[in-house]
Amino acid sequence: MNDTAEATGHPAPDEQDPAPEPVAVHGTVAPGYEPVRDAFARNFAQLGDRGAAVTVHRHGTPVVDLWAGTRDHDSTAPWERGTAQVVHSVTKGVSAAALLLLHQRGRLDLDAPVSTYWPEYAAEGKERTLVRHLLAHRAGVPVLDRPLTPDEAGRPGTGAAAVAAQAPVWEPGTEHGYHAQTYSWLTGELVRRVTGITLGRYVAEEIAGPLGLDLWIGLPPERKDRVGRSGAVSAPERGGLRLRPRRNVQDAYGDPASLTRRAFDAIDPPVDENSPAYHAAELPGANGIATAYALSRFYASLIGAVEQGPRLFAPATLALARTVESEGPDRVLVVPTRFGPGFMLHGAASPLLADGSFGHPGRGGSLGFADPESGVAFGYVTNGLQKTVTNDPRAQALVRAVRGVLQG
Repeated sequence: MNDTAEATGHPAPDEQDPAPEPVAVHGTVAPGYEPVRDAFARNFAQLGDRGAAVTVHRHGTPVVDLWAGTRDHDSTAPWERGTAQVVHSVTKGVSAAALLLLHQRGRLDLDAPVSTYWPEYAAEGKERTLVRHLLAHRAGVPVLDRPLTPDEAGRPGTGAAAVAAQAPVWEPGTEHGYHAQTYSWLTGELVRRVTGITLGRYVAEEIAGPLGLDLWIGLPPERKDRVGRSGAVSAPERGGLRLRPRRNVQDAYGDPASLTRRAFDAIDPPVDENSPAYHAAELPGANGIATAYALSRFYASLIGAVEQGPRLFAPATLALARTVESEGPDRVLVVPTRFGPGFMLHGAASPLLADGSFGHPGRGGSLGFADPESGVAFGYVTNGLQKTVTNDPRAQALVRAVRGVLQG
């Protein structure tokens, strides 16, 4: 079974979209990186992209910066260089960087109990949960006994109170499972307790601002016209066959009582991801908004110097970001996953560039990561959301093209 099929977590749709018209690809590629442009064009011709952008930095310099299609998944307005999209769980990588910066600056101890900073979190047997458990999806609170409504989820303090009161479903630190929604309130509240400001504001002041990034967790009202509309699109057949997940993955997503469904349904009913209210909310595990260029430049700044911007991670913090904290069967995603303290690491469930790569995918297709050994940073955003969680075929096609360029 193809890894993509195993990692999607959802069955393939029964209907297909009409074959797309050839798309005009805009932007630039450095000499030698033309295969990435070719792969990007094939994503529209063969893999169902509607509107998307991809940027690659090498040693801090952009070598690929491309965009194509429409800014909205359901319109004809063209995608422009500055078009941004909701990037879903790609946001988790940005949030992880914020927490690791606090650690780098001596303000957050990864081996301290979470309750050191957030006393209420010790309730219901969580007093031994360490900060590193929270970052690496080992906290045992991927679900809520009572899901939050969309309004509650975005209301300051409500989600934090819910996870603080929640009993863990496994002993913290003993297993791992993807905290799909609750990661927002766990990381957001921890940053607020340490700094006195929200995680979105911390990212704006300490990451996006210094680097000049079009990246937001909590979109300012004056930026609302920058964001395209996203929506579900079906993946085309390949070779006459549809990729489908393993039966145990399909069953987990289909069972309302499973940890998988409960984790993703911690907000119920589902939010309207195109609403101004959702864009303005701060959900640091799910609703970041960014351009592909911003994601790539962000990851470039973690591994080295970038033009007119700081290097964010010291060497020790970069090594920490790639240290395996969780590896093996994931209680929620029902496939083997690998996590460092916040970042997803290269593996079968989420292939990145190479063994040392770290980053985070987003549900529906977006992806951001860095590979220190090659000096590569990568950002891909799309408005056509396919039924993938960690391993989207369009993003993977671009990653393979970059890998091929590096291998000569």
